[in-house]
Amino acid sequence: MQLWHDLGGMPSPEEMERRLAEEQKARDAAWDRLCSRAEELRVIDFHTHTFPEQIAARALAKLSEDSCSKPFTGGTREELQASMKEAGVDLSIVLPVVTNPEKVAHINVTAAKQNCTTDETGILSFAGIHPAAENYRVLLTVAKKLGFKGIKLHPDYYRIAFNDIRTKRILEYASELDLIVVTHAGTDIGLYPPVYCTVDMIAEVMKDVHPVKLVAAHMGGWNNWDQVAEKLAGSGVWVDTAFSIGEIQWLTPGTPKHGFRQLSDEAFVRLVYDLGVDRVLFATDSPWAEQKDYVNRISSMPFTEGEKRRIFAENAKRLLGIPAADTE
Repeated sequence: MQLWHDLGGMPSPEEMERRLAEEQKARDAAWDRLCSRAEELRVIDFHTHTFPEQIAARALAKLSEDSCSKPFTGGTREELQASMKEAGVDLSIVLPVVTNPEKVAHINVTAAKQNCTTDETGILSFAGIHPAAENYRVLLTVAKKLGFKGIKLHPDYYRIAFNDIRTKRILEYASELDLIVVTHAGTDIGLYPPVYCTVDMIAEVMKDVHPVKLVAAHMGGWNNWDQVAEKLAGSGVWVDTAFSIGEIQWLTPGTPKHGFRQLSDEAFVRLVYDLGVDRVLFATDSPWAEQKDYVNRISSMPFTEGEKRRIFAENAKRLLGIPAADTE
């Protein structure tokens, strides 16, 4: 009961426990139904973002201005679902970015409600967290109780380095709770410089904390890819393919911000093999990349059919605890 008192701004402990029990039954049932059709999950997008409908346009306009790039959708759950249908994506993971430690609990309770219908919507939300939250253990414990499979970190938005002790203690406790941790890695196109999650920082954390379910987004370090293979291969880290290939939709065509560019298809394939196909998760960063383009682009790359199945879905299933198929 004390758990809910510590969060602050919540209903009474008795009321929250009642709601939790009801919603947990719905979440468990939705998850069981999703897992029962695991064979139908052939494309899982491990990295997407959505915004509440009332603020989506305003939020995307600000992010677009900061990054000098244009989104491919309007950023709502409905538009993500439409994109998924067009691209043939069966499940999308939504990663909330929390910029204020006081908003963690509210954001996570709202996201947990949405997971009651994951089997119907094809959308599964992770929890958010903020390293500056003093009650991080309570927040992570509640995230686990709310049925979340993982959490999202974005060091650049916190202005707290990935190898800061506040981040390391979150990673350590998340591992104890068997939570996946997805972190933004490398340069952030809208918040540059400096870089708050460098490849060296990830390597340090892997050595010091040994998180078993850490996913370094953007192929291990956006626009820092020359260091990734050398420093992260064999470390045990997972990577996702979000916003790392294809063309950036610049606000001013042909004028890349700071000269930023994505990996060429050839460089991407080399990096996948350097890191190990079993450690790579298909992801787009929708709305900032087009799901259909990513599916088509990776489908046309010179991976074996078994390797494509692992990248598109089976690796993600293994990480999420969904029954995975034999891809050999």
